[in-house]
Amino acid sequence: MGIELMGIHYVYLIFILLILGVMIFKKDTTLVCIAGIFVLGLMVTKSLSASVSGVFNSFIYAIKELLGTILIISIIVGMSKALTETGVSDSMIRPFTKLMKNKVLAYWIVGILMMIISWFFWPSPAVALIGVVLLPAAVRAGLPALGVAVVMNLFGHGIALSSDFVIQGAPKLTADGAGIPVDSVISASVPLVIIMGAVTTIAAFYFLMKDIKKGELKVEEKIYSFEAFDTLATSTLSPILKNIFAFTIPILFALDVAAMYAKNLRGGDATALVGGTSAFILIALTLLNDRENGLSKITSHLIEGLQFGFKVFGPVIPIAAFFYLGDSGITAVFGEVLPKASHGIVNDLGIALANTVPLNATLGAGTLTVVGAITGLDGSGFSGISLAGSVAKLFGTAIGSGTATLTALGQIAAIWVGGGTLIPWAVIPVAAICDIDPFELVRRNLKPVVIGLVVTTIAAIFFI
Repeated sequence: MGIELMGIHYVYLIFILLILGVMIFKKDTTLVCIAGIFVLGLMVTKSLSASVSGVFNSFIYAIKELLGTILIISIIVGMSKALTETGVSDSMIRPFTKLMKNKVLAYWIVGILMMIISWFFWPSPAVALIGVVLLPAAVRAGLPALGVAVVMNLFGHGIALSSDFVIQGAPKLTADGAGIPVDSVISASVPLVIIMGAVTTIAAFYFLMKDIKKGELKVEEKIYSFEAFDTLATSTLSPILKNIFAFTIPILFALDVAAMYAKNLRGGDATALVGGTSAFILIALTLLNDRENGLSKITSHLIEGLQFGFKVFGPVIPIAAFFYLGDSGITAVFGEVLPKASHGIVNDLGIALANTVPLNATLGAGTLTVVGAITGLDGSGFSGISLAGSVAKLFGTAIGSGTATLTALGQIAAIWVGGGTLIPWAVIPVAAICDIDPFELVRRNLKPVVIGLVVTTIAAIFFI
């Protein structure tokens, strides 16, 4: 039974709408989120100093909640730097180029390899790790550079990043926004990720092969070589050591995954296992590659990783801080300020919405896809998924079920749109590696991704 809404609930809802509006106009939402935290603090504490302090304390709370995710990504990026510098990534990937006998095999081999590596290294480092190595082989097999960019984009920044099963950065943000366990979001996302991934990549494959057959898309005259990659490597490792590492590293991560299932490690525990493994790989590679300056190189790689991690999550912190206030965060930041009858701001709004507007699974799923897509318009994919989680909880509470499914759907829509497949400035890393126009890559991605989102939204209705 819903409680009588207080002013704080209306203000929170108004700021959610303001944030959505700012995102629609492709503007930064940081100021709006900070203003929202301040106004909410002023309303619940009736103290100017407490509300000002609350802004800072909410940032601390958000950083504490996100620190594990930031650190795991930072360590993995640092490790990817070591893999590139030592040339081990080349040894890991180059054998797959021999399997690319034709354009069909090239499409699926590049895609599946990009997806797997992106699950463990994240797409941005994965692009650098495998793009330059696989691109020449795929082009020689008959797949145009634009096709290589499409498949890397869809499998890496689409399937791998929107699911994020291993590092669990995306599920962590959306689950926190919805106030539900990370496991729930991951479980609910599995069928949706499979549907979205299959529909989108098959549609893209069909359109690519059709245009190649019609002669509208041709393999470029220019010759792609491995020289760009070779300039990155400053390896002193012997070929034998490179091959040993290339064989051992995938086994270590496979053992991590096996341990997660055997020991039922989830969330932070699973992340810690992958992070620790990555740290030891980084240390071993760096020390063996540079015995004289290895100690300082370890620090350099970690600093590079941390710079990347905070660059990605810096804009997310104030946004997450605001949406954490919708659940338990408000108590952690401002104390026991809500009435005892309250279930949290978002839950209260959901109950009130259920008593006012007759919601159903169709409306809920459609709304979450739209909200997710809007939050991705800034080209980050991550900056607004806390909002998607918050709205999912609101609708799930109103419908009476399906919060996890709605949360997963919002996450998928946000990351497919903003994580690097439909926003021109988000596809730049892949476009740069493949030496193509980012706007052309977005145009090529548009139809398959929209088809995928429509089909996935329809499918989600039946899971709610």
